[in-house]
Amino acid sequence: MAERRTSYGLPELLASGHGDLLGPGRAQLPLPPLLMFERIEAISDTGGAHGRGQVVASLKVAGNPGLDWLFSCYFRGDPVMPGSLGLDALWQLTGFYLGWIGAPGKGRALGVREVKLTGLVTPRIAHIEYVVDIKRVVLRRLKLAIADGIVKADGEVVCVATNLTVGLAETGASDN
Repeated sequence: MAERRTSYGLPELLASGHGDLLGPGRAQLPLPPLLMFERIEAISDTGGAHGRGQVVASLKVAGNPGLDWLFSCYFRGDPVMPGSLGLDALWQLTGFYLGWIGAPGKGRALGVREVKLTGLVTPRIAHIEYVVDIKRVVLRRLKLAIADGIVKADGEVVCVATNLTVGLAETGASDN
């Protein structure tokens, strides 16, 4: 397995999307345009709200040409980022955490207990921060993580999600 670092820049996140960062058979992130952050600022297996680990990631929004597709087609004339993309980013980070701690398999979002959308992300937002607090990790035949997460736009909470659940599916060589 690759070295467990405590932060990752965009080149490493893109390598994860190609399956080259965490090692063979480990969870990988989606590639752009669906990769919803450009940096993992901090990742640890201790700390966070529940003492079991935390992932903090960020995305520059204003002036980011990688988001032009989104703001040009979603609510044309009233550009706003879908709340579901913030939720997906929280699932992406939870799955990445499982691969980062060494669990094998491909990440799959399995559910969320509750999602509250409390604000908007528009092209005028400078910065999004995602925070995932790990609540529970199961590393048996079933490998999964349960976490709580928040999305902040310029420091204001715009999404709160509880009991984000991500599992790792072990796949065979014929899976695509």
